[in-house]
Parts: sequence; C-alpha cells; structure tokens
Amino acid sequence: MEAKMHMKEWLITQIESGKYEGLSWEDDSKTMFRIPWKHAAKKDYKQTEDAALFKAWAVYKGKYREGRDRADPTMWKTRLRCALNKSTDFHEVPERNQLDITEPYKVYLIQYDNVPARPAESPQIKDQVIQAQRSQRSPAFLDKHLHCQKESFHRSKEEVKPLPDDLMKEHMYCELTRKKRQNQSPASITFLSPTLNISDFRMQVTLLYQGQRVMKVTTRSPEGCFILQGRVPLGNERIYGPCTAQQLSFPSPGSMSLPPWLAEAMNRLLCHLERGVLLWVAPDGVFIKRFCQGRVYWSGPMAQHADQPNKLEREKTFKLLDIPTFLNELQSCLQGKRATPSYEIELCFGEEYPDPNVPKTRKLIMAKVVPLFAVELLQKFNFGEIEEKRTVLDSNMEGEKM
Repeated sequence: MEAKMHMKEWLITQIESGKYEGLSWEDDSKTMFRIPWKHAAKKDYKQTEDAALFKAWAVYKGKYREGRDRADPTMWKTRLRCALNKSTDFHEVPERNQLDITEPYKVYLIQYDNVPARPAESPQIKDQVIQAQRSQRSPAFLDKHLHCQKESFHRSKEEVKPLPDDLMKEHMYCELTRKKRQNQSPASITFLSPTLNISDFRMQVTLLYQGQRVMKVTTRSPEGCFILQGRVPLGNERIYGPCTAQQLSFPSPGSMSLPPWLAEAMNRLLCHLERGVLLWVAPDGVFIKRFCQGRVYWSGPMAQHADQPNKLEREKTFKLLDIPTFLNELQSCLQGKRATPSYEIELCFGEEYPDPNVPKTRKLIMAKVVPLFAVELLQKFNFGEIEEKRTVLDSNMEGEKM
C-alpha cells in the first residue's frame, strides 16, 4: 500500500503538476505559492474548475468518494482552509492576497525548516522565508523591531536624568504662573524627560454593548491585547516566540439581559469578529491592526474625521495616538497655549462611526481604550488644578485689560 504524503508534500506535488488553474509558485525560490480562492457565489464560478483542488484534497483524505457522497464544494474548501491554518508548515501572507479581482487567490508561505533537502535550507533563501513570515505578522514591534525600540527607549531614559516628580511639577507651574502674572508670552518650557513614563504599556479597555459596560480590563502585556471573538491569529513560535498579547473575548449576548432581537443582532455581528483587532502601546505611539472580516471604525486624536466615519482597513497597521505629538501638546497646555490634549480612543465594530445621526449609546458593540501613561502624566502634573488656576489667571488678565 502506497504511503500517504503529508499535506506539504501533497500540495507541492499539486503545484508542480500544473493540473490546477491558478495554483502556482509566487516566487522563483518556491517559498510561497498562490492558491485560487474564488467564492461559490460569484457568477462565473465553475465547480469543476474552481473547486478542483479542494475536491482533490477531500478525495485524498478520504472525505469524499466520487459517486457515493454528495458533492459539497463549500465543505471541500473549508477542509483545505482549516488544514492550512492548523499546519505549522504553512503561513498565510495576507498582504499578497488578491481577493477582489476576477480570478482571486490567496498566498501562503511554506516552512521548509524540517526538510533538509529543499533549497530553502540555503542561508539566502532561508532569510527570505523568515523575512516573508515576519512581514505578515501584525506589528513590527512584536518582533526584532520591538527589541530595538525598547533598548533605544531605555537607553534614552538612562541618559536623561529627570527632576523628581514634585520638583518637575513645581518648576512647570511656577514658570507658567510667573509669565502669566507678567502678562508676557510664556517662555518655552522644556520637558526634562520627554520619555517620562512612556515605558508604561498598560491600557484600560472598556467594552460596551449599546452603551452599557460589559467588561473593563487593564491590560499589562507589552505586546498589547487582542479584542476578538474566536482565536488569536497564530504565528511561528519557533521564530517569534509565543504570543503573549492579552486576549479579551467579547462576552456572549446570551449572558446579558438583552431583548431577543438585540441578542440575535449582536450574535450575527460577532460571527464576523473572529480574530478581532490587536492594540498595543509602543514608545512612539498607540497602534492597532485589524484581523477580523467585520468592519471596524474608530475615533481618536489622529482620526482623519471628527464628524464622519473613520474605517480601519484589514491587515494594515494604524497609529491611533502619536506620543511625541501628545507630549508637545501637553507642554503647550502647561504653557497656557491650549486645552488638555486628547488621548482616549473609541472603536465601533460593524457600524460606521463617528455617525452624527446615531448616538454612540445605540451602537451594538464599542470599545473605549485609554492608554494609562497619558492618564498618569496628567495626574502627575495635576492637570485639573492647573486648568482651574489657568482659567482664573486668564480671567484676571482679561479684567486688567478692560
């Protein structure tokens, strides 16, 4: 009896055979391949051609017997997709996928580490494999870039010797009030420690269902947190190490006291939020990457629009808050030039946001994200007290002018 091939061997054989339209190598070094991925709902879908590879895998695994079992192209495709996702030999490369063209396809990377005879064992090609795998990971800081950022960040903290917090506050406030009393433009107040407390990667995440809080968590992992329905997207732990990002799962609507129609609507939405979004704080900002199929919208300090929807594109990294900008704005606030800088971020799942026509309390699922380094900075400099005294000073100055 002929020995069964492993999936990697079987799939490489199919690619090399040229039997399947659209199944081909993506690169000359044969580290990545294209696999046709046409949806059965498309008008030009032809089962005999577009489902041929999926059917062949089902036949090979004994899950479909020609003439005896009912043909089920959707199940065939699901079986192969699940097999690819479960296997450590394959890694999807989402940025190379083309799913909106006439002949859509996905791109997968093949892990050759366990096959010494393959050309991928050469150092040059092995570097390409690792680079391609790294490029399809979510944020750069989860890999080597994070390590470099952290080293640079901590070096800068050691090189700059800040004043104690109480002296820092006194210096800044006295400088502000002195210039105000003299009716002069405040001199430039320089932060003696521009990286003050930005090694704090914690976030306070609040999940809301129709404006009602259903979860409030303080995340503590430097790798951030996933907000999701389902499983965390997996990478290659042998290359990247285990993912330690905290996982926040949407609570089941069935466990809430919700009207049946509302629970049903939320369940339909949650089905599209598998894999969710990844949020993290790095030394230069707060970032997000959307993995889920469901649409996600946001508002925050760097949002393009304040009164119309801001959409997060899938598999792209977005900066939600720029820390150098926040520190500059905070400095301007201490100088009396502007109000307290904003730092809170809102996410809306499945519905357009901001939406001037619908209040946020009517949105099915939202999340409020607060980076705690910002909260601590504002508390450190007693911003409530400074804002109050600044208002009094402004009033006094206006009275003197009249």
